[in-house]
Amino acid sequence: MDWKELGLKMGLEIHQQLNTKDKLFCSCPNELSDKKIDDEIKRYLRPTQSELGQVDRAAFQESLRKLSFNYQAYNYETCLVETDDEPPHNLNEEALDLSITIASLLNMNIIDEIHTMRKQVIDGSNTGGFQRTALIATDGFIDTEYGIIAIENLCLEEDAGRRISTDDEFTTFRLDRLGIPLVEITTDPSIHDPKEIKEVALILGQILRSTNVKRGLGTIRQDLNISISEGSRTEIKGVQNLDLIPKMAELEVQRQLNLIKIKNEIEKRNCEVLDEIFNVEEVFENTKSKIISNAKSVKSIVLKGFNGLIGLELQTNRRFGSELSDYAKKYGVSGIFHSDELPAYGITEEEVLKLKEFLKTADDDAIILVAADEEIAISALNEVIKRVKMAFDGVPEETRKSLENGTSEYMRPLPTSNRMYLETDIPLIKIDDEKVDKISNNLPELISEKKNRIIEEYKISEDLTSQLIKRRLTDEFEEILSELSVDPITVGSFYAYTLQELKRDKIAIELLSIDDVKSVFKLLEDKSIGKDGVNFIIKEIAILKENKETRIDCREIAKKLNLLLLSENDVREIIKEIIMNNEGMIKERQMAAMGPLMGMAMKKLKGKTDGKIVNKIVKEEIQKRI
Repeated sequence: MDWKELGLKMGLEIHQQLNTKDKLFCSCPNELSDKKIDDEIKRYLRPTQSELGQVDRAAFQESLRKLSFNYQAYNYETCLVETDDEPPHNLNEEALDLSITIASLLNMNIIDEIHTMRKQVIDGSNTGGFQRTALIATDGFIDTEYGIIAIENLCLEEDAGRRISTDDEFTTFRLDRLGIPLVEITTDPSIHDPKEIKEVALILGQILRSTNVKRGLGTIRQDLNISISEGSRTEIKGVQNLDLIPKMAELEVQRQLNLIKIKNEIEKRNCEVLDEIFNVEEVFENTKSKIISNAKSVKSIVLKGFNGLIGLELQTNRRFGSELSDYAKKYGVSGIFHSDELPAYGITEEEVLKLKEFLKTADDDAIILVAADEEIAISALNEVIKRVKMAFDGVPEETRKSLENGTSEYMRPLPTSNRMYLETDIPLIKIDDEKVDKISNNLPELISEKKNRIIEEYKISEDLTSQLIKRRLTDEFEEILSELSVDPITVGSFYAYTLQELKRDKIAIELLSIDDVKSVFKLLEDKSIGKDGVNFIIKEIAILKENKETRIDCREIAKKLNLLLLSENDVREIIKEIIMNNEGMIKERQMAAMGPLMGMAMKKLKGKTDGKIVNKIVKEEIQKRI
């Protein structure tokens, strides 16, 4: 596609959890819990008016669903702030400093006065019906191979509750995630190529990982904002796979182009949407369709001139009928039937003809069916009517959910500015130049720079360096090498691989301190142990600490495990004895006896000295005898 001709505009929103000690507005731990819950709280949320007396359309749309919510809480891992039964505490200073650090790395201007706002969200993910957010910085940029990309703003906000389940009665959320601090980074909509937006996401992710942010599934989420000149802005939420971003952008462009085609066809056909909802149970009195026969009511609407348009493909495996079905599903139905796909689902050709006759439709008309409880069916069809009417204008502004194959499905209308209002329970925070200068003068090293420096400085492989960076162990790695003269590859391999192997073996490696590790590598530096002994001693230290042992001596552990190396003189005496017992072999084979004698020596010494030392002494003793 010619992206420039289409007027493609894209922007990116990244939400990244911060790895602070506490949550954003309370002192609860900043982590998820797998413990048994202690309490449950049930609530119903409704939209409120903005300061101008207006209601946000996205919040209003959610309220029509009349959902009830069940919140799971803990006695110690959550508190009254998360349940919205106590005012929020002061904004987390550690999270604020970290957000300023990230903003500085993005070349942004830090605002001098921070006001916390309430952003209305009544999908149940926040107990109070709003999310607290604060603008921290504006007007930044990053440099990409496609040019400079503007960063519009960076906000510090609280994460939402964790959705656990949904049934006919309640949607259940767990409150351990609610309040975890995160930054929201928003680019401007100046990205014009799907490949470019992937690069922007990668660069932003790399910058974030250079700071103290959380890692792992669900700790970072990307949202795409996409539009074309004849379409409308669409926000696609929850993109996890960065490799899928270009395809997702292309599929969204395809969807909007096909919706524009439908709009043009509607105008050409002079289509019409009838607002009347028809009761058509009598048409299906003897139906063999289980879906129809099990429903308490069957309702229908007629779309004049829409024949063939409902089944038109918008994206891979998604048709215009899928869009209508997404809107209907918000009211609890499992889906819709439409005449472009019938007969199917147990509905026969005869029943389709009977339905058309009952509704007095023409050949170019389309029919939508919903089988459900009467109130639900009527609500769902009213929503379908509303969505079909939007088709007359082309592409509606929507928030959509990303799907694994790169397509997306409708979630809710795009929110408006009416959902934002001031949080009066949190005082404003003044940011002075001294604070900003202190942070900006001590920025962390970017991952890309750190990786290149470590490879060059310590002469270790790119793979080993990547593992150290991924596991956030570069600081410990460099601290040990700054104090001890040991092999960087040995230290790097210990941190990148050995610790993970011990963790898989259920060894409590989290109890190990940097001083514990240093003391073991000091034995290696002194040639008191071999490289293979490091892992055994570390394992023993962790076990002793788990058993609450307070007096831990690495040398004593090495001695107990029989890992202390022999002195060179002791090694020479042992090798001399082996040589004396094999003088006949030496006379016969000369230097060719080197291999067998090395094997005997290594077996006798059992790893208590370096192989290079053994090789040197064996060679010297043979040469004395030939």
